[in-house]
This record gives sequence, C-alpha cells and structure tokens, in this order.
Amino acid sequence: MIRIFKGLSVGGFMVLAAGCAIAKSESFIFTTDMPSGFTYEALAQYVPVNRERCTVKKPHVGYNQRWRMPHREKYKPSIEVPIYRTVKGCPLVIYRVELGIYAVYGEGRSDFSAHSAAVATRVSFDEAIKGKFDSSGVSEFNGQCQWLFRTVGPERYIIKLLDCKAMDAQGRVVKGRPIGAYTLDQLPGKTVKLKIKMADEERPGWGDTWVKVPGGWKRCMGKGFEDRDSYCLGNYKDFSSFKMPDGRVCTIYPGCTE
Repeated sequence: MIRIFKGLSVGGFMVLAAGCAIAKSESFIFTTDMPSGFTYEALAQYVPVNRERCTVKKPHVGYNQRWRMPHREKYKPSIEVPIYRTVKGCPLVIYRVELGIYAVYGEGRSDFSAHSAAVATRVSFDEAIKGKFDSSGVSEFNGQCQWLFRTVGPERYIIKLLDCKAMDAQGRVVKGRPIGAYTLDQLPGKTVKLKIKMADEERPGWGDTWVKVPGGWKRCMGKGFEDRDSYCLGNYKDFSSFKMPDGRVCTIYPGCTE
C-alpha cells in the first residue's frame, strides 16, 4: 500500500482536482484513540485546484494549516480539517494531513519520542485502498506502536524510540506507517479516526547489545562502559548495569532488579 501512495505525485493530484467544484466550504473531523501519554500534531497540506488560474509562493506545497499540541499537555483529540480553502484569491484543495505522533516515557524534558502517520486524499483511489465509513459516518485506520530501548553515554542511560507501523483489516502489523486513504467526495461531514495500540512488549533498538533472560533483558558489557556500542559479540555472560530515565541504577530491563 505504501508503494502506491508514493506513486501519487502532487502534480498528478492537481490535474485530477482541477475539475472539482469548490463553491462551498467543507470540512471533516479528524480524531484519535491513543494510549495514555500520547498526543499528536497535524499539518494539513493543500495544493492549488488549478495551476493556470492562481499562483502561490510554494506551488508544490500550497498553504498549510497546522495544529500544534504540546506532548506534555492535555490535548483535544479532535480537530476540524477544511477540505477546500481560498487563500489570497487562490482556491486550494487538501491532498494530505501529516501527523506527528508523540509519546512520553519519563519525567525528563527529553524523555519522549515521535513517529508519524498520515491521511491521504485524492479524487479517486482503488477500492482496495480507500477507507470505508460506517453508518454513523466514522472511518477508522489503525496502527501499532512499540518502544525500542537502548542505552547512551558511559553511564548507559536508557532512552526509548517510538516505532509505529500500520495494521491491516485483520489486525496484523504490516510494513509502513499508519495511513488512511480517502477520496474528496467521501470526507465532507465525516469523521476519520486514527486508533493506536501499544505492542505487548518492548524490544531492543540497537543491534546485538541485549540478551533476553527470564524476567527481561540484560545489557552486554562489551569492552567496558567507555565502549559506546558494546556489542555482545558472542559474550552472553558479562553484563553491565545501566540507568533508567528516573536515575535508578539497574541490571535488568524493564524490572530494574532481578
């Protein structure tokens, strides 16, 4: 599915959109269902409906609209996204909503990570790709996020990276980020929901550096604490301590003590 999206250029969208009626202002609701500690930012991207009749400063991007939601504050899960806009006399139509997914894993200012998702819009999509709406006018596309943990620095502080993948209609995790696809005529007055679930387990995010043991993971010592990479390299007996985001010195992740 991701390869198909890549083949849809902005230029191709402009040609298709030129015949769209834009007499009325229309919008759809975007909302989310995400785990605790998650938030998102949205960037709605627009292109001119007809390149021959108007000019924008960045024709390949158009005029964007952004919703910022700080990752450590409560946020409104729903936003109203205009489908058509007119800016400085230029009729615009939406072609994508880029979504930044943020998740917090500690109290420190930098204890968060981000990934991305998107809502793609076109005049037409193959039926196998196009999202479906239920009787209440809601369409849901799904993703699964997983924490990837690793250590940094000579004291081996734990940091986490967020990795989010799409899920198919059967609930299986597939390649690529979560993406919902909708035609322009589907969207007016409807609700598009991104539903994110967390994977049951975290996993190491950096090569051959951790060993799975009963109760969690142990960090290979490598050549010593000054060894930045500290690969196991077949030595699965010598382990090091590490520090959790809250400063605790631990020997097993995630339980801290064995």
